[in-house]
Amino acid sequence: MDLPRFRHLHSNCAYCRVVEGEAGVAAFLLAFRQGAAYDSENYRWFDERYPSFMYVDRVVVASQQQGKGLGAKLYDDLFAFASAAGVACVTCEFDVEPPNEISRRLHERYGFREVGMKRVAYADKRVSMQHAALALS
Repeated sequence: MDLPRFRHLHSNCAYCRVVEGEAGVAAFLLAFRQGAAYDSENYRWFDERYPSFMYVDRVVVASQQQGKGLGAKLYDDLFAFASAAGVACVTCEFDVEPPNEISRRLHERYGFREVGMKRVAYADKRVSMQHAALALS
């Protein structure tokens, strides 16, 4: 993703957190609420089905920072943010063809469950559409 695309996504997202390390950005998470002006086919899948949600568009952890709990820290903060905002659920997708076992385990830990499966138009892969209900504050 180039800087102009990141700026565009950032201007439309509901949640953006960046974890900085000694060498710069160590991790970040971008998420969108329902009704956002966002062109992602995966986001639109959820927007057509859920009246209230927070969609995790991307969670990225620098390779040298993986295994340090940064993804979990970002998810903890996102879940607290979404719950306080009265959002009913957090949604996302992860690759199942080819498999992304690390992502599957992280999402399972946060109570995500599969609500659909689809092939995507932008790559030769299949994704699992995931949903985690929130306890509202």
